[in-house]
Amino acid sequence: MIIIKSEQEIDLMRESGKVTGYILRELENYIKPGMSTMDVDRFVEKTILSHKMIPTFKGYDGFPASACVSVNEEVVHGIPSKKRIIQEGDIVSVDVGCTYKGYVSDAARTYAVGKVAPEAQRLIDVTRDSFFEGLKFCKVGYRLSDISHAIQTKAEGEGFSVIRDFVGHGVGSEMHEEPQIPNYGKPGRGPRLAAGMVFAIEPMICQGSYDVDVLLNNWTVVTVDGKLSAHYENTVVINDGEPELLTL
Repeated sequence: MIIIKSEQEIDLMRESGKVTGYILRELENYIKPGMSTMDVDRFVEKTILSHKMIPTFKGYDGFPASACVSVNEEVVHGIPSKKRIIQEGDIVSVDVGCTYKGYVSDAARTYAVGKVAPEAQRLIDVTRDSFFEGLKFCKVGYRLSDISHAIQTKAEGEGFSVIRDFVGHGVGSEMHEEPQIPNYGKPGRGPRLAAGMVFAIEPMICQGSYDVDVLLNNWTVVTVDGKLSAHYENTVVINDGEPELLTL
């Protein structure tokens, strides 16, 4: 069942979303070669706590950190580590969840570290652009798979692959609510969108095969062929008119 949020609930998510969006903007200038992925996590956690909010990810199903920090071929759920040093030319995906008065916002970005290969930058750009193609269908009356199809069409049209094993989702008082929102599929399927639905829409796009493995830590997802993957996510409210992005 898709939970329709009240305006009061959406107001709480707006407050949470402001902090999540602020963190992701600040990381654009914060992430530098030579720092560890743990440094990124500490910045995220400190900022969330300074706004008197809760890091949603920390302790979620046992996840040990406040941010997922995934480098290069890591798709999602990278565990921050003092030993993982970010290098010039890396691409780094950071996924952040923030809880305010029981309501969650969830968003992610992929950052180019210093000068990256042109194809790596193009992957980042197309992943972001595929989100905004999907956003065009985040309106009352469209069906859920219309979002999925638009994302897939953009990504594959640019020569990239769409991760199949991980998907977007509803979000609200829980980080993962119904429905699941794949980033691929035929249009015109699934429930019709209605005002008050809130989704975390998150294209995960890669250079090569969309097949993935999970590392022995039981969290970090990597591409099987070692090729790069990028991630772009926002928390989106369906309205009678244009959708509202709470984390941008």
